[in-house]
Amino acid sequence: MKISSKGENALRALIVLGQHQGNVMTIEEISKRTLVTDNYLEKILLQLKKLDFVTSKRGIGGGYLLRKKPSEINIGEVVRQLEGPLSPMGCASVTKYEPCELEPGCQLKPLWSLVRDTIALVLEHTTLEDLLENRVSSLKGEDFVVFKK
Repeated sequence: MKISSKGENALRALIVLGQHQGNVMTIEEISKRTLVTDNYLEKILLQLKKLDFVTSKRGIGGGYLLRKKPSEINIGEVVRQLEGPLSPMGCASVTKYEPCELEPGCQLKPLWSLVRDTIALVLEHTTLEDLLENRVSSLKGEDFVVFKK
């Protein structure tokens, strides 16, 4: 799984909107804070609006704002909606499974499944509020054991 620039910039735009929760922000204001061009950001915000993460207000004083509270915006859901499956390989995907020619018995599938599960675990347990409050910490080796001895 790779996060595209669209996915990363969408998350950055959500963070900016979360930092100014309840306030309508113009594309220009968000662009200055995210360093994303107005045209590209507009496409991203329209997609976020279509997915119900943001809403917009037209006219003078118009712009974008969050549709939900930051605590209600799950980063895993945002990433899946924008980027598709979290699995690095189709054979390990839960939502877009693609069989491998070496199945059954492929010795890599358990690894790809673990990668998918780990990514999903982190993203599904992270909200926009967590990002805004800097509550995301790194996984330490002693806290995260994946291999059997």
